[in-house]
Amino acid sequence: MTVVPPAVASGETEVAPSDQGGVAKRVGKKLTSRTATVVSIVIALVWTIPTFGLFISSFRPENDIKGNGWWNFFTSPSFTLENYQEVLFGTSNVNGRLASYFINSIVITIPSVLFPVFFCSLAAYALAWLNFKGRDWIYIGIFALQIVPLQMALVPLLSFFSRGVTIGGVNIMPAWHLEGPDKFIQVWFAHTCFALPLGIFLLHNFMSELPRDLIEAAKVDGASHPKIFRSVVLPLIVPALASFAIFQFLWVWNDLLVALIFAGGNQRTAPLTVRLAEMAGTRGNEWQRLTSGAFISIVVPLIVFLSLQRYFVRGLLAGSVKG
Repeated sequence: MTVVPPAVASGETEVAPSDQGGVAKRVGKKLTSRTATVVSIVIALVWTIPTFGLFISSFRPENDIKGNGWWNFFTSPSFTLENYQEVLFGTSNVNGRLASYFINSIVITIPSVLFPVFFCSLAAYALAWLNFKGRDWIYIGIFALQIVPLQMALVPLLSFFSRGVTIGGVNIMPAWHLEGPDKFIQVWFAHTCFALPLGIFLLHNFMSELPRDLIEAAKVDGASHPKIFRSVVLPLIVPALASFAIFQFLWVWNDLLVALIFAGGNQRTAPLTVRLAEMAGTRGNEWQRLTSGAFISIVVPLIVFLSLQRYFVRGLLAGSVKG
């Protein structure tokens, strides 16, 4: 008896698994070809040239910066550290005085990264592996919050800090009345709130892909949910945590709007970005200070990104163990 294979419907193309593997191999071969490598190097060079020019300009004397382009450094090299000294430790209003703003940025950024990572990982685990009524609706609601523009939440959140919460004439929560360095708490709270939807969404996707047998085996051994979360889940989602932490770090470090609104623009609480905006807006002709100040602002993000790049790429491409 002859077995007739089912006919393929007109207009439809069925791709065999072997063909899919062949397509993947061809695509991979093209992406690793010599031409693709050359194109990648050219793109990387074009992308890096502005940063390299900024780096060179930050070490040039004032007269050289204002007199000619940074590429003239190679024909008539002249080197000075005076720009960095004035920008970091200068005491007059003309200088940057970035040292204190740099510390403010660190104080703002570290808690604004650790808090969202902690709360998002807990929430993602609960939504992925705890069975309770309305879990899916809560996850959908959190996912939908990502479409709310950040600017729409600034005024209500600022009112929450300054006036508290009053419903029907009854004061449910008093105003915070934070002054001075205590305003850092407002910035931490704001950045944590704004990071929750995306963080929970990203970490939930990784956690929900963990093998169910792994979680069930831990339960059979008598592990509670806190034990499973701490000893089983967290080690497996390190790439995802690193990816989210890098995103959050870069966002908070480069943020100007949220920090300016909730921390103010004075030297005691304002971050680095506020001072750089002032230097660019009021003393834009001070090129020698702007270049060194701009390079100071990108050094820390570069160090963080390069040190965690391995986890970042792994988290984007593969995530954790998938069942």
